[in-house]
Amino acid sequence: MKRISYILLVFLALTACRHEVSFEPRSINFDRDVCHVCKMGLTDPKYNVQAINSSGEIRWYDDLGCLAEDINSGDFDRWKGDTYKIWIGDAGTGKWIDAEKAYYRYGDRTPMGYGYGALATNAGDSLYDFKTTMKRIRENKTMRADFIKQKKMSIGNEGEMKCGGGMKCAPGKCGGGN
Repeated sequence: MKRISYILLVFLALTACRHEVSFEPRSINFDRDVCHVCKMGLTDPKYNVQAINSSGEIRWYDDLGCLAEDINSGDFDRWKGDTYKIWIGDAGTGKWIDAEKAYYRYGDRTPMGYGYGALATNAGDSLYDFKTTMKRIRENKTMRADFIKQKKMSIGNEGEMKCGGGMKCAPGKCGGGN
């Protein structure tokens, strides 16, 4: 009888600790949430991205290009686990939409200058799907070079970002500048 009680107690303890992970989009806390890649504060819900993994952890990105950088680094694959969901702000409404089902237009002025805005519906011929858009970002088909020039930033010999004030930032990241 003690053995059955012990087994039942262990079973109850294990099932009580287990919780269902919600993959529903979260609201941005603009005072606290920062991009996982560039560490900039989130500023524009029309271009921000969030990824939720099977543990319920969230990674925020201020631009689709920052998500692409994370995916390309290999770290995202380790972090995401078996099940994950990516949400992106609709460039027209700012409402969360499924990033992998969205349509992407090129030419938007996005927070980090990659230039891709997501739309919930296909509104024209010059739109891309998620996989194509991620491939284009990997191939450097972005507005990033113009963005860097406009922000008076440059890329040094070793790939580090240099801001207009001469400040060096981590590779692929910028923590300030003019």
